[in-house]
Amino acid sequence: MASDFAPCTSHLRIHHAHGHVVLELHGEIDLLASTEITPLLDAATSDPAPQVVIDLRCVEFFDCSGLRLLYRARRRVLDRGGRLHLVCAHPLTLRMFWLTGLSKILPPAASLEEALNRPEAVSDLS
Repeated sequence: MASDFAPCTSHLRIHHAHGHVVLELHGEIDLLASTEITPLLDAATSDPAPQVVIDLRCVEFFDCSGLRLLYRARRRVLDRGGRLHLVCAHPLTLRMFWLTGLSKILPPAASLEEALNRPEAVSDLS
């Protein structure tokens, strides 16, 4: 729900939906943005068995710093016995995920609803 959004930085909003923490990234996710996002991502993935969704639908630019954030989130969630889902529909970002192999270990959903309704994430594959 939009009224549940709590702005954390200019690049990140965090809210809860159906038992999941949703990290909604915004704008350009580059080195500068990732330094703002990392401490909040770490806090959101610090609980035992975290259920996390990272939503990239509002991202305009995404570089290797953004990829590092996703791999970091995945590792932290798996280390704590949780599940991670990814939402992304941007063709260029999806292509980068395919080229890097990220889409095999963290398959993106096209919508938040689709991600929340997945029974299990494939992110537990090594």
